[in-house]
Amino acid sequence: MTVAVTGPLTCQNRYPRGHSDVPRPCAAAASARPRAAPGAARARDNAGVASESGDRAYWRTNAADYAEHAAHSSYNALYDRPAVLDLLGDVAGQRLLDAGCGPGLYAEELVRRGARVTGFDQSPDMVRLARSRLGAAAEVRVHDLAEPLDWADEASFDLAVMALVIHHVDDRVGALREICRVLRPLGRLVVSTHHPVGDWRRQGGSYFDTEVIEETWVRGWQVRYWRQPLTRTCAEFAEAGFWIERLVEPLPAPEMALADPEHDERLRHEPGFIAFRLVKPPPGAARA
Repeated sequence: MTVAVTGPLTCQNRYPRGHSDVPRPCAAAASARPRAAPGAARARDNAGVASESGDRAYWRTNAADYAEHAAHSSYNALYDRPAVLDLLGDVAGQRLLDAGCGPGLYAEELVRRGARVTGFDQSPDMVRLARSRLGAAAEVRVHDLAEPLDWADEASFDLAVMALVIHHVDDRVGALREICRVLRPLGRLVVSTHHPVGDWRRQGGSYFDTEVIEETWVRGWQVRYWRQPLTRTCAEFAEAGFWIERLVEPLPAPEMALADPEHDERLRHEPGFIAFRLVKPPPGAARA
């Protein structure tokens, strides 16, 4: 499904992160989009995290614009980021992997809280921004989630985070399995993503569709991501070797009521994102 959104759109539906922390098209414009043909609903490419014509290409020219926007956007700073940080809990002294770190906004706060952070992103421009933000406080490298983490030893991290990244990954089970490998037993991974009900309400069709969505968002940014039901997301976590410890449908931080009352009201009535805390089972534990 490919949709071009044109016209003077100014609303901010959602602000994902990593490769997607950007404004979504207004609901009014999105409601008129065509449905994908059945054969296209499960289309895949070989680019792993993002297709060259979509996410991967536009970050070459929009990384700095994104970073400036994401630092203060309501859906990021007052919605996803507080929920993810809360699920991570006390990170002081913990070895933490930030997968799809973008310009380092989450890593910056995690370092401030005492974590020993290693981050990576498939975009060299994002990595440069993250290194500039973090300096020597964290290690940040270029790496694509489509590839094995061959630079990380087994059980070398206590915690990991994938904030608003997983829906851009084609081989989600493979990427999750690699993160599970580098976590110690009982290590935890916090994942946030689009809430499937929100995607369903915007895209229409069957809630149980699994399909690639390609859109042009309000700043002219081209994005590509997967839509799928909650059942499939949970099954992928299990297939990758994780247990689900917590599932959270976050509410906005109290500050959003003053900073962005329109979207605060919306997010208190319908979900935008969903977050999970996953745990790597101990050796010999029964598979979920």
